[in-house]
Amino acid sequence: MLKHQLIHPEISLILARAGHHAKVLIADGNYPSSTKKGPNAAVISLNLCPGLVTVSQTLRAILSAVPVDEVNTMGIPPDDPYALQGDPPVWAEYRSILGEAGMRLELKPISKWSFYEAVASPDHVLTIQTGDQALWANVLLTLGCRTH
Repeated sequence: MLKHQLIHPEISLILARAGHHAKVLIADGNYPSSTKKGPNAAVISLNLCPGLVTVSQTLRAILSAVPVDEVNTMGIPPDDPYALQGDPPVWAEYRSILGEAGMRLELKPISKWSFYEAVASPDHVLTIQTGDQALWANVLLTLGCRTH
């Protein structure tokens, strides 16, 4: 029996094979996961229906299972038709989830186009597609290593 929150067998298998610096994308329901991925990445669809499952729910489960060195969000170009004033509300929730997990990591936005490039990396091992409807909800995790 697993003691952490992540019980999805395929996600667990991919994470168990991943190493330090591997990248895991938790994508919102709008992310083009079939075309914006790395050459070594698997795509797992958890998008049951609009709003289910969310990036936040998935992030909690993943953080319970693996060490993480960096957390990036997709930065918002000011000329984007979906640009918002200030940070998207969901980013505050992500910061709270990181704190609950005992992680002292900052949420680091990277520009939209740089985000796509980071995902296209050979280090990208997994995209988890959610049904999250929040705008700018994508999270790119860079996995860490065991320290004990």
